[in-house]
Amino acid sequence: MRILLMIVLVMALSGAARPQAAPGLGAVLERLERLEKQNTELLDEIRRLRREVEAAGGPLRALEERIEVESGRVAEQDQIKVESTQRVPVRLTGMALFNVFRNTRHGGAADNPTTASIARGPANSSATLRQSVVGLEFHGPETFHGGRFRGSLLLDLFSGAGDALNQQARLRTASIEGQWETRGFLVGQEKPIFAPREPNSLAQVGVSPLTAAGNLWRWRPQARFEQRVKLGSAADLQARIGVTQTDERGISVPADLDPGQIEQRRPALEGRFQLSRAIDDRRRVEVAPGFHWSETRAAGASVPSRLFSLDWFVNPHARVEFSGTWFAGRNLAKLGAGGVRQGFTVLRPRTRDQQIIPVRTRGGWAQLSLLATPRLSFNLYGGQDDPHNRDLVPGGIAKNLAYAANVFYKLAPNVVVGGEVSQVRTQFLNGQRPLNNHYDLAVAYLF
Repeated sequence: MRILLMIVLVMALSGAARPQAAPGLGAVLERLERLEKQNTELLDEIRRLRREVEAAGGPLRALEERIEVESGRVAEQDQIKVESTQRVPVRLTGMALFNVFRNTRHGGAADNPTTASIARGPANSSATLRQSVVGLEFHGPETFHGGRFRGSLLLDLFSGAGDALNQQARLRTASIEGQWETRGFLVGQEKPIFAPREPNSLAQVGVSPLTAAGNLWRWRPQARFEQRVKLGSAADLQARIGVTQTDERGISVPADLDPGQIEQRRPALEGRFQLSRAIDDRRRVEVAPGFHWSETRAAGASVPSRLFSLDWFVNPHARVEFSGTWFAGRNLAKLGAGGVRQGFTVLRPRTRDQQIIPVRTRGGWAQLSLLATPRLSFNLYGGQDDPHNRDLVPGGIAKNLAYAANVFYKLAPNVVVGGEVSQVRTQFLNGQRPLNNHYDLAVAYLF
């Protein structure tokens, strides 16, 4: 009986405890279900991340390889870096330029003639590396009042007879320049202060494009001062003024005048004032008037040399550029103008009332450029030199015109191939009008 009562009591107690335990078991099951769901979500996230990593594996490997290459280059540059004896960083710069060209029958003996010859000769073709340029650039540390000094020296191989074994180095430009926040100065040999622009060409490097046809580029010793003024957030004024050295050697001297009666070098005053305005990050407008003022001393007389110029650069579209220079003046032979450097004329020679007059002239050039792609560009340019016919002696050049079209393509960031077609037309006072065509293929390696 006691055993029966104990069994009944145990059964009753177990029945009373079962309802109390049920809620705890359900909570545990619910928690397990949530954990299983979270584990499933985590597994899905891991699979997704794994797929993204696998997909990005190529670019990541490429980035790692690029970092390794750049690190190697930095280490290499650290080993071969060049310093002067004054521990100033020096950079080698220049261009190895190979040209293959052909002139038609009025080209004369020049590689790239600036005027057409009256005499008709055989067409000639040639190849050359003499227009290659090599130079040094150096940058000094910061100096007083936050200024910095820099300099450059550029040479080419355009001197000598021109054949493969007779080429000599020639000084092109060299300068020492100090720059501060709003001003600077330069001493050296550079282009004229009033004429800093020139057309784009790989065919004409030893002699600047459109020489004797509107481009006054002659490199000359000079000392100049520069002042920059901000005119608001998008405009500024750059004023340059200085003293340059003229060179009367090589000008066309009248037959009635002894070259020894001409003072070969004289000082000149030049200036240029450029107004610039940015349209946006990639477009801008630049306009600059300029002047030249000097005297030529010949046979005891003083022949004035005066010039006014206006140059410009406009890119109304990010891929279109329009630039050029216009000038007018007198006695400009020393600057590369006046036809074949016709600077002045002797009137009534070998008489008591002998008079020397300056040749008046005007001219200029313009260029239209199309930057089709980052690698491909096209240029179309032309110019003329038009002296006043009444100031010339019989047989002189009444007008000289030249125009060209070229294309450049970058095989690599520092390797450019180009082709150019140009023509020079020369008009003589006696009525002759010869022309010469020039065809050029070029390969340039920039360094």
